[in-house]
Amino acid sequence: SSNHKDIGSLYLCFSFIMFLTGGVMAMVIRAELFQPGLQLVEPNFFNQMTTVHGLIMVFGAVMPAFTGLANWLIPMMIGAPDMALPRMNNWSFWKLPFAFTMFLSSLFMEGGGPNFGWTFYAPLSTTYSPDSTALFVFGIHIMGISSMIRAIKVIVTIVNLRAGGMTWMKLPLFVWTWLITAFLLIAVMPVLAGAVTMVLTDKFFGTSFFDTAGGGDPVMFQHIFWFFGHPEV
Repeated sequence: SSNHKDIGSLYLCFSFIMFLTGGVMAMVIRAELFQPGLQLVEPNFFNQMTTVHGLIMVFGAVMPAFTGLANWLIPMMIGAPDMALPRMNNWSFWKLPFAFTMFLSSLFMEGGGPNFGWTFYAPLSTTYSPDSTALFVFGIHIMGISSMIRAIKVIVTIVNLRAGGMTWMKLPLFVWTWLITAFLLIAVMPVLAGAVTMVLTDKFFGTSFFDTAGGGDPVMFQHIFWFFGHPEV
């Protein structure tokens, strides 16, 4: 479907499934921390759950939920017949199940899934990470492309498809917040893409962006990551 309400409902359903998936991981984390010492899972698996839980909640539960609400409400609030670029709208949703299948499948690779925390700081994500980091980075890239498409279509809808008489100062606050959020997403998603690509090349291709031995700087990763992270949040 390219109907904005159908796609909004798909986003909300997907978000709920991811919320439950991330919630199961949270239960594993809390059960392990219930008493001192090892209870249920090995430390490496605990670290994997921490990493995947954080990323699923941010990219899989929170963002698609808000996007689902935006898909439902923005056209109705501004008197638009549909979201702009409706087929692109559909595509931006269907990238997500693929991205998260890719991301979750990294847990079943030899050596385990990503185990370096949801902020994936270097050198944990470069020098000391498992090979599944490649799948993790690929999943992040696809999520990022989906986010960029979402932001573009929100901006185009609000700028071009307002009903006659719906001036900028008459826009509901929800629409204004989404317009600003969409501009922020377009500004910061490429920064995340750059950061994870540098992680990938440091790990597999011998670069040293974050390796002090090669003239890099691990603290630079944190600066790049939070240049993305704060506007994203």
